Amino acid sequence: MAKTKLPDLVIGDLIINPPIVQGGMGARVSASSLVSAVSNEGAFGVIASVGLAEVGEADSNGLSYEERSKAALFNMIHATKLKTKNSFGVNIMCALSNYDDLAKVSLEENVAAIISGAGLPLGLPALTQDIKSNTKLIPIVSSGRAADLICKTWSRRYNVLPDAFVLEGPLAGGHLGFKFTDLVSDELPLVENILPEVLSVCKKYESAKGKKIPVIVGGGVFTGKDIARLLKLGASGVQMATRFVCTDECDAPDLFKQAYINSTEKDIVIILSPVGLPARVIKNKFVERIESGEKIKFTCPYRCLKVCNPYSANYCIAQAMINAYKGNLEEGYVMCGANVHRIKKIVSVKELINELAEEFGENLYTTT
Repeated sequence: MAKTKLPDLVIGDLIINPPIVQGGMGARVSASSLVSAVSNEGAFGVIASVGLAEVGEADSNGLSYEERSKAALFNMIHATKLKTKNSFGVNIMCALSNYDDLAKVSLEENVAAIISGAGLPLGLPALTQDIKSNTKLIPIVSSGRAADLICKTWSRRYNVLPDAFVLEGPLAGGHLGFKFTDLVSDELPLVENILPEVLSVCKKYESAKGKKIPVIVGGGVFTGKDIARLLKLGASGVQMATRFVCTDECDAPDLFKQAYINSTEKDIVIILSPVGLPARVIKNKFVERIESGEKIKFTCPYRCLKVCNPYSANYCIAQAMINAYKGNLEEGYVMCGANVHRIKKIVSVKELINELAEEFGENLYTTT
């Protein structure tokens, strides 16, 4: 074990140490095995709610997609509770058509936090009004402007503030809150330059309401040195997703993990997802097909996205993610962070977190 004790990430009465939030990854990449392993090490595991009903949930009882999704999330939460006594959360994308249902399940099961991005969760507090829960509400933002809009809206409509923010920079995996043109340019905006804007917004509302709003930084966080640097800049914790894929406990199949290990920097590309946002993925033949504009025939049994038009979309992102989860990378792709090519082996969650803690200690007083 590392000798240096990392600082706590404190979100109200929720205390997380090490101050690492495992980012939510669908479909079923961050499910009960990974989430419980992360939480058992004191960090914060996060279930990805997207794609749970689409994978392995038979419609034998004639349930609708919405009903199956609720049941699948309920089952995943309880499967995770059986494996850990520690706190964990659920990631729910704002773009999901059944967002409210998934949020209510999470609140009713009193998960420690709902983390919500792929849009701004401006109406999330309304869902808490009839449900007694201690669940923390944590929006994902990519700018100070977005953080300010959420604080202003929540304060005016509901007289509440976010319990924390996740600030995702442009090096993150999955869907990104930046313009496509900015992400493919030679000069990406740096999360270090966005952090002061978000901290300033938090400070303004903290002063008015007397409530601490910690900021958790994600996107390109790869080493303990990165953690030390970001905490020195004012972050209260970090979010990491890509690094947790190549762990023994990650729920993704071996072929999925091997795609990470085999990737090079040149393999990482930005695509425009049917969600309506840019996304970072590892290039393969399927990605080349959709980049060329090929329309891949599909039926739409889910209608899982608010913004997706199945008649104009050139492929089904739900099916692509399901195929990737099943190891069928000929008909799907894997999302990743910008540093995926730096991963060279599969380790246990315990080994990874110990490595990060050791690196943090080594750089605590030297990182600038």
